[in-house]
Amino acid sequence: MTAPGTRSEASAEDTDDLDVEEALALVRDAHREPRDDGAGQASAPAAQSSGARPAERHRATPWPQAREAAARAARSRARRAPVSVPLGDALGLALAAPLDALTDLPSFDTSAMDGWAVAGPGPWQVREEGVLAGQTQPGPLTDGEAVRIATGARVPADTTAVLRTEHGRIDAQGRLHTTREMLHGQDIRPRGQECRSGDQLLPVGTLVTPAVLGLAAAAGYDTVTVVPRPRAEVLVLGDELLTEGLPHDGLIRDALGPMLPPWLRALGADVIAVRRIGDDAKALQKAVTRSAADLIVTTGGTAAGPVDHVHPVLERVGAELLVDGVKVRPGHPMLLARTKEHQHLVGLPGNPLAAVSGLLTLAEPLLRTLAAHPAPEPYTLPLREAVHGHPHDTRLIPVVLRGDHATPLHYNGPAMLRGIAAADALAVVPPGGVRQGEEAELLDLPWATAGIGVCFT
Repeated sequence: MTAPGTRSEASAEDTDDLDVEEALALVRDAHREPRDDGAGQASAPAAQSSGARPAERHRATPWPQAREAAARAARSRARRAPVSVPLGDALGLALAAPLDALTDLPSFDTSAMDGWAVAGPGPWQVREEGVLAGQTQPGPLTDGEAVRIATGARVPADTTAVLRTEHGRIDAQGRLHTTREMLHGQDIRPRGQECRSGDQLLPVGTLVTPAVLGLAAAAGYDTVTVVPRPRAEVLVLGDELLTEGLPHDGLIRDALGPMLPPWLRALGADVIAVRRIGDDAKALQKAVTRSAADLIVTTGGTAAGPVDHVHPVLERVGAELLVDGVKVRPGHPMLLARTKEHQHLVGLPGNPLAAVSGLLTLAEPLLRTLAAHPAPEPYTLPLREAVHGHPHDTRLIPVVLRGDHATPLHYNGPAMLRGIAAADALAVVPPGGVRQGEEAELLDLPWATAGIGVCFT
């Protein structure tokens, strides 16, 4: 993480904290520049008007296309073998094979209620012994006979119905009477009512939820075949970072080291390592080339300053740069590269909220696709307050959700975490801004929806 102005990335983020006058000035400049060519390429005057170098403006990818590029990169190269895991390890993963019934459900006729299993018309003579769940097959009933039965117990052969406890009474002679009309087969769950052996219960791609685990167990499974959780490795860059204590003497606390691993886990990744590299190009290259992760995430060093080593290292290892800068604020200098046939690297800006922007722009769609999870359905809500926009780029603004509106939060500068720490989602503000009451697309934070993807262990 970097404090504003302490590293060269700060210049790339200078326009994230625009006040109204600055925004108006940028809008005036935008009217003097030629139209974008549709591929995110603008002329030199356009790049200069935003404070970025012409080359940066030229290569930056529009925000929606950047997210699609990350998903497409995972689809095109990542071939990951399915694995068989115990049910207790499958939560949050996607099925890589259909879940077919291994038995009839239920596998025998069972009582749906506590009461009596009865045969023929009443009144009935009640057997002394009862039938409990888990017992072997009880003896058959004869007409005029009843037996006490518990929910889930095997129904005796020739049972007509199950009479609920509250619907029966015993007379002085010990005979059972019904207090209301009883139908044939009442409160009996017949064998195969839910499924027959071999029926497909759930298709490939189904997300394993707690209910899926219950169904799999009921159907006789001890393990399920799933798409494995993507492996991620975090490389924390920056010599100015402290791991404890108060900032002092130009040194600042590292916020991304503690934040990124649980965030990546919430996005479905298995974080296999967190390494502190500092501003050491050789150490960074060594860490990248030796990583066994599906996704490497770096923090800071994505601009072009004297200690920004990510681009040079990617060039030396022969990486393919897929996204080099995104038209989004905060987070403009993020990047996505393919470092090996089945490995990618997401370079996050060093400023904390800019790094969050990079996570949700590039890491989230890539990890989601690697895990074979479906893309969330987009949704919008009206904003309670107007949000001014960047003239060229998308803005991501922390919001809280209250009823049928989203309320923008303050403290949304690229170096700030105070806003996102209180947020439920990020509002996607297109170039030009959003008026009060106007709908804006929202990106949920993974824990805000109480989803099963949240895992902090």
